Amino acid sequence: MTTTPQDRALLLHALHRPGDPLLLANVWDAAGARLVAAAGAVAVATASAGVSWTLGHPDGDRADRTEVLAQTARIVRAAGDLPVTADLESGFADTADGVGSTVTALLATGAVGVNLEDGLHGGDRPLRPVAEAAARIAAARAAADAAGVRLFVNARTDVFLLGVGDPADRLAAAVDRARAYTEAGADGVFVPGVTDPATVAALVEAVPAPLNVLAGPGAPPVSELARLGVARVSLGPGLARAAYAALRLAAEEAYGRDTYDTIAGGLGYQELNALLAD
Repeated sequence: MTTTPQDRALLLHALHRPGDPLLLANVWDAAGARLVAAAGAVAVATASAGVSWTLGHPDGDRADRTEVLAQTARIVRAAGDLPVTADLESGFADTADGVGSTVTALLATGAVGVNLEDGLHGGDRPLRPVAEAAARIAAARAAADAAGVRLFVNARTDVFLLGVGDPADRLAAAVDRARAYTEAGADGVFVPGVTDPATVAALVEAVPAPLNVLAGPGAPPVSELARLGVARVSLGPGLARAAYAALRLAAEEAYGRDTYDTIAGGLGYQELNALLAD
């Protein structure tokens, strides 16, 4: 790498432009980082689900923090001078101070962005209380400030994704959480589970930070999301799901039909080998 973490962090901030969104084809390993870079990516993002799956864990705060950070470091090295933002679920910690420690460790990998979500896996409620989630965002911000890196903190609220509460109240609830998180130091807000253009537009209007949405089959095209004022579009675990589907199909074909047609459509050995050559 020829750029500093601060250089890459400032670039990541500059890439969040409402109406001209940063498109992130989320990856889970070093080869994926090289592939999306070759396809034209200007930044690289990890998908927590994809990283967890490739490490042999289900998604949902089940992966080991040390393993996730080691995988993130590999992705950062493969990404070269492109800024990398890492999805760290809820921060792999029970407390706000623990989230701060996780962010300090993340910065040591060279990543310059982080997703932190308010979902509460395995708890007695689907979401953390707003004040608790905001304190975790504040801890992440403080850890980055102490390290002297303008980390892009992307605060994710799962109000829509998890279908929390009355549908008529979800927009207001998501906006309330978004405002609390930006006040705590978040630089952007991620609201997965929203694809309706009217709701997206309402979030853009009400959220005081660049809005990130999750795209995929059934979602508006990036051009439409740009028109609505979205600043960041993520593909999330979609690419990992597609890749693993191809793997399963190829294996089922070999075991069940004694043919190799799925493999025939894959990338070439030399092409992939060259991709990771120094």
